[in-house]
Amino acid sequence: QVQLVESGGGLVQAGGSLRLSCAASGSIFSINAMGWYRQAPGKQRELVAHITSGGTTNYADSVKGRFTISRDIAKNTVYLQMNSLEPEDTAVYYCNAGVRTSVARIVINYYWGQGTQVTVSS
Repeated sequence: QVQLVESGGGLVQAGGSLRLSCAASGSIFSINAMGWYRQAPGKQRELVAHITSGGTTNYADSVKGRFTISRDIAKNTVYLQMNSLEPEDTAVYYCNAGVRTSVARIVINYYWGQGTQVTVSS
């Protein structure tokens, strides 16, 4: 079993910054890609940022230039630095990871964290 635990959410004024963290633990052989998604009330969950095991990143157009995703492979942790936050960034942010749990089988399963609330006031 694999667990993802997010932290770092909170309430911030527009223009402010927050840093989210997501630590993976459990039966992990290796982690493939990791990413951050968000879901605002009444909207579908959307990709915010994604990083591969090789460090290749991609971002939603709405956050390019403001958010930065990074990861510490040794700690099985992914981060999301969010700068110049806007009220439109208000959402529950979820971490996602593609994890290989078996040494013998090359099977990647995807896991979600429980989510952390980010609220940006105007």
